[in-house]
Amino acid sequence: MGLMRTINGSTRLRRFAVVVGLLAATVPAQAQAQDDLHDRGMALYDQNCALCHDETGLGDPPTFPALSGNPIVADLGRVVANIHEGRGNMPAFPTLETGDIAALATYLRGAWENNYPAADPDEVATILDSLGGTAEAVSIWDGVYTQEQAERGAAAYLGPCGLCHGRMLNGAPDDPDMRPAPALSRYRFIRVWDGRSLATLYEYTRSTMPQSNPGYMDDQTYVDIIALMLERSGAPAGDAELVPDVGTLSRIVIEPRE
Repeated sequence: MGLMRTINGSTRLRRFAVVVGLLAATVPAQAQAQDDLHDRGMALYDQNCALCHDETGLGDPPTFPALSGNPIVADLGRVVANIHEGRGNMPAFPTLETGDIAALATYLRGAWENNYPAADPDEVATILDSLGGTAEAVSIWDGVYTQEQAERGAAAYLGPCGLCHGRMLNGAPDDPDMRPAPALSRYRFIRVWDGRSLATLYEYTRSTMPQSNPGYMDDQTYVDIIALMLERSGAPAGDAELVPDVGTLSRIVIEPRE
């Protein structure tokens, strides 16, 4: 009997050791998964959000609110909905999949002054299911503006935009009399905006340009000028005009020609 108790006790000790070992291995694995999610979210933030909300998360209130220390970030459902559907001046991001949104939410909830738990991808998927789907994204190469609209944009462009960005929309890099400014067409423009939507471009332009008087033009003029930017970048015209609607523009992605 004593021998049996010893054997049974040894078996229980081995089983206990196995369980402890599995738990010890699980903790670093979970921590690594969260670190990977955070790093992926940081890259997505730099690509999609930093332009308006800044790398510091402090934004430029009231146009672009701070995300650092913002209590809204504590509400995962609201964060996911805002990313997926957009809200106010913030466009939707229809090209971000469940894993992307979970990563971005994780970064937002743990960066700067924020100290909230990482986003669980399964919970994010449940939230997205409750929100419903969005229309499929299209590319700027799918004929998303008309030639007539680009011509209106050309007429509107010279006064408020040409002084800084050049008559050729190239930022006038070789003209010492011009103020240095980003190119608004061709390779340099697409490289900077690659992966972002026309809604992001529209909201950023409408909120910050021209620098001397942001937002003084009507919304239609802003999208007409964007049509000009697409035309000068080689994107083909189509049968329907761009409309000054954030929801519609959020589904049109800026990307290089395949």
